[in-house]
Amino acid sequence: MIFKVSLFLLETVSGLDAKDGMKHESFNESTEMYLKTVSELGDGEVPVSIAALAERLGVSAVSATEMVHRLQDRGYLEHTPYKGVNLTKQGARTANLLIRAHHLWECLLVDKLHMPWEQAHDYACRLEHATDTAVTESLAAFLNHPPTCPHGNPIPTADGHIAPTHDVPLAELAVGQSGIIMRITPESALLFEYLAARQLRPGTAVTMQEIAPFNGPFIVVSGQTTHPLGAEVAAHIFVKITST
Repeated sequence: MIFKVSLFLLETVSGLDAKDGMKHESFNESTEMYLKTVSELGDGEVPVSIAALAERLGVSAVSATEMVHRLQDRGYLEHTPYKGVNLTKQGARTANLLIRAHHLWECLLVDKLHMPWEQAHDYACRLEHATDTAVTESLAAFLNHPPTCPHGNPIPTADGHIAPTHDVPLAELAVGQSGIIMRITPESALLFEYLAARQLRPGTAVTMQEIAPFNGPFIVVSGQTTHPLGAEVAAHIFVKITST
């Protein structure tokens, strides 16, 4: 299988001409990361504060503000003072195509190369920015068009559409309620490592046993194991409720 994957990558990249194989030079990795991060934090609709954007990207608020203004001038973002930023239609399409490449690389790394579930995200982050649309679509065909990534997040279609999800944050479960973990979002390598060590991943059944006052922790049971989860962790885990 690894040989087949290597052959696929070689044939795909070799088949690109110089024009198809290069991204537009003015649209660099930093620009893409801003759009992708706004999409992830805002879930496509909620305004994202510049402070949250800066924290997520590890930059200063001043740097984030400057980039937001540049992207607004280019038609990728809308900035509402005192509320935050939203993607324009053009910005959403660009972000979703980047997310599509990212999730498809995760599928290849986990499903075909058998890389640990928790490690694929970081590698996919490096690969997504060098991936031309032709490579992305070849990946999709090679993988038989998977609907979700290994972390349960929907993969945008080639035209940028994202299928609706029908789940709730784990933190919204009442005591005694059960659910199946559907996805982990926003994606984070540190969070994946934490959850992998506790065998909490999409497809895992959990039951809310106890919610401590003052914002947790949330005590959940999976199989015979009890896990105390902080509020931030619980907010990143989305479940489909199976019992009330």
